[in-house]
Parts: sequence; C-alpha cells; structure tokens
Amino acid sequence: MDLRLVAGLGNPGPRYAGTRHNAGFMAVEALASGSQATFRNQTRLKARLAEIGWGEQRLRLLMPQTYMNACGVSIRAALDWFNLGPENLLVIVDDMDLPLGRLRLRGEGSDGGHRGLRSAIAHLDTRTFARLRVGIGAPSQDPAVRKAATVRHVLGRFSPGENPLLHQVLNEVVQGIHLLQGQGLGAAMNALNGLRIPANSTPGATH
Repeated sequence: MDLRLVAGLGNPGPRYAGTRHNAGFMAVEALASGSQATFRNQTRLKARLAEIGWGEQRLRLLMPQTYMNACGVSIRAALDWFNLGPENLLVIVDDMDLPLGRLRLRGEGSDGGHRGLRSAIAHLDTRTFARLRVGIGAPSQDPAVRKAATVRHVLGRFSPGENPLLHQVLNEVVQGIHLLQGQGLGAAMNALNGLRIPANSTPGATH
C-alpha cells in the first residue's frame, strides 16, 4: 500500500486526554514527536493535523476532533482534501480484546464493535483500508463484569505501572508505521502482529 494518511482515533479535550480510548491519538502524537512535528487545528477537516517527511515520504497525521462516533466525517474530509483514497489510509484504534503489549495490523475487516471504525467504514463506504489495533486490556474476563465496567475502563487512564509498557508499545507502533511505509503491509504485519511485550519488561524486550 502507498501510505499517505494516518488517522489516530480518540476523543478531544482534556477530559479524555491520556485515556485508554485515546490510544490512537497517542500513537500519532508519538509519530509527530519523533519528527518534531506540530499538530495544528484544521477546521475544514474537523481535525488536528501534522505532517512528517517530504515528497513521496510525506505522511499526514490526523486527529479527528469530532468525537469517536463521528470520526469518519473527518477522515473522509481529509482523504478528499488531499486527493487520497482508502488505499492510502491507516486508522489506529484501541482494542479491549487485546492485552496491553499486543498489536494487530490488518488490511481490511469489520469494525469489530469499535464505534470509530464503524464510523470510518460508513463514511468511506468500504471495509478495505488498513487498521492497527492497539491493545488496552479488558477490565475482566468475566462477561458480566466486563460489560458493566467497559465504559469506565476505556475512559479511564493507564495506571502508573502500565505507563512504561505503554511507552514501549507506542515506540513499536512508530517503528511499525515506518516499516509499513518502506516495506509494505506484509512486512509490517509480520513485525507487529507477532509482537509480545511482557509486563515489567526492559525497554526493547519483545517476544
């Protein structure tokens, strides 16, 4: 794929900053930080936007400001504005079905119950676009407890004990996106989908 736009999903505003549901925001912020790029408000895109790289390596980073349920509006607007298609897009979302330390990259698929992906699919009118799911863990393996605690969990922040692991995950996401740019979807899937970062691991330790 010819990656040109990375949309990290989350909810805007201080109330949601640093929450598990904003893992997509954190990922594109990590990308921007590594290149010393700055996000700026883009009213026409209903988003904050940063750019890294130049020429054929230019990558636009999008943080929709529409709230998660309507993020497809912003993604569609960005694709249209930059004359891009779904084949140029990567969407990054949180995933409660994956533990923290796990990533899953796919070239297409359903929304899997994620409202941000559901909105993107609806506004793009296709399920064929790349998406990277960032594991945030579940509140419980018990279905009843999980259902009752889901909202509190996803809108809660990572614990101090989880933050070092989160930092490692975001570093792997950044490296994986650069790999996706340089070597394609298959190479990036091989690297990211096999990733296992155990809790309390030292930086750089993966399995």
